[in-house]
Amino acid sequence: MSVSLLLEMAASDDPDRTAVTSDGVRLTTQQLSDLADGGAAVIAASGAGHVAYVGTGGAALPVLIFASARAGVAFTPVNYRLAADGIRALIERLPEPLVIIDEQYRDTLGDLAHRLMTTDEFLTAARGAEPAVAEFPDPESVAVVLFTSGTTSQPKAVELSHSNLTSYVMGTVEFASAEPDDAALICVPPYHIAGVGAALSNLYAGRKMVYLTSFDAAEWVRLVNDERVTTATVVPTMLDRIVDVLETGGHELPSLRTLAYGGAKVGLPLVRRAMQLLPQVGFVNAYGLTETSSTIAVLTPDDHREAHAAAESHVAKRLGSVGRPVPGIEVQIRDEHGAACGPGESGELFVRGEQVSGRYTGIGSVLDDEGWFPTRDIALLDEDGYLFISGRSDDTIIRGGENIAPAELEEVLIEHSHVRDVAVVGVEDPQWGHAIVAVVVPAVGIDPDPEALRDHVRKHLRGSRTPDHVVFRDELPTTPTGKVLRREIVKDLGDLRAAPAE
Repeated sequence: MSVSLLLEMAASDDPDRTAVTSDGVRLTTQQLSDLADGGAAVIAASGAGHVAYVGTGGAALPVLIFASARAGVAFTPVNYRLAADGIRALIERLPEPLVIIDEQYRDTLGDLAHRLMTTDEFLTAARGAEPAVAEFPDPESVAVVLFTSGTTSQPKAVELSHSNLTSYVMGTVEFASAEPDDAALICVPPYHIAGVGAALSNLYAGRKMVYLTSFDAAEWVRLVNDERVTTATVVPTMLDRIVDVLETGGHELPSLRTLAYGGAKVGLPLVRRAMQLLPQVGFVNAYGLTETSSTIAVLTPDDHREAHAAAESHVAKRLGSVGRPVPGIEVQIRDEHGAACGPGESGELFVRGEQVSGRYTGIGSVLDDEGWFPTRDIALLDEDGYLFISGRSDDTIIRGGENIAPAELEEVLIEHSHVRDVAVVGVEDPQWGHAIVAVVVPAVGIDPDPEALRDHVRKHLRGSRTPDHVVFRDELPTTPTGKVLRREIVKDLGDLRAAPAE
């Protein structure tokens, strides 16, 4: 099934329903479909083998996704936050691209050896173009290529087929299931899988998509109320700022029914604050990867409420999980020898399903012979099937021959009242291999005692887990989706060396 058929279904079902609103632009499903038809004609006339987009998204994102699909070429939204050289390097990796670029980035890139149009030029041409005959590509052909964040290495180009994306949407969303007044506020970047997934799934469900192309917490709150937003998705840094605005401004969000968060691990104190501020809202923790076409596990609103109110420790602990796998997804935890782990045993997470790609440009598929994708995330499943993610395998600290997951310490430290945010990393140490360093963002107005924080960890974990050093920073370096840039933290720490932990 082609991605473009999702739009055809939506337009056929209710052509006059508002599909998109962004910066004063409002498009019905039929208008979106007409623009996609015209855009496909523009793409086809250019002779391009690929469409690249450099910009902040908004209404342009779903137009370009569907126009590219109808033209039978792959689409890539590029990270506009990169330096000009970085953007050019990614574009150069795409075959014969037509580059669509927001006006504010045009001069930054300078001359490109590719066909180039500003976003406004493309949309104007699409409105005036004679619709071309829509292509119906092979469902297994590439629909979208996304570059990974490259936080630890050169970005990989993940290939997502039409089948991968439509399997995700149709497996997790019921067609036209939204209420007539439902609206989704989208503020995740267009180059992230969550941005692509939001455009496809909300259209298929029948929700109006409200775009906030440059995140500001106060503006987010205003849009929720002005557009009567019923559902929204944010990353951890956004949630933190939204909670601050709600706490200081006394705002209410009466229309909001569901608030999903994901993209990176969220500290439980922040989740609890948000739940207390918005008791009428159902919170959702969504976990997924670029290679899996977005979400593969969900902690539902009922899961949140049950865990938050639970007296039993094993139930309360689920608030720190990413929930259970979505329909159509299988998960397996494997130890270092490739054997399947039992409940409560930690190992590498492998996933399998129609929405899982596992293919990279220039590399090919990394799925094993049985179709399992190695996520490189360290995880465990409890006896009730709840999935807990403890971090990337690359982040493991090896101190004195003992493997230590940073999440173990982070989950303890974030519960201390003097800690607002924290990341734990390993730095090279001649005696221990790695020394453990806790990088702490203090709570507002607090000057924490490093030794008190070390004692706090020692009371909850084995002595070998006690940080060798505690250092303080005003903020942690993160990607726009909230992932901590541990490589940047280690670089910032320089030649820090530690004494043995007591």
